Amino acid sequence: MQDTRIALLGIILTSHNSVEKLNHLLSQYSSYIIGRMGVPYREKNISIISVALDAPNDIISSLSGKIGMLPGVSSKTIYTKS
Repeated sequence: MQDTRIALLGIILTSHNSVEKLNHLLSQYSSYIIGRMGVPYREKNISIISVALDAPNDIISSLSGKIGMLPGVSSKTIYTKS
């Protein structure tokens, strides 16, 4: 069994054109997702999403990289220390 880490993926969505692709990616990795919270910030026309993950490093990196390549999407991942 591969070691896993807990990570928090923060996503800021500034273009609603990428919503469908983002949701598709998150559903592909759903077995690693502990929880997800989305907050629409209507005054700024953006969405702020946090995704908690328990997954191997390569899975977390893969998801983070794919999300970061979507147009109008910014993301950052933080990991547990161990």
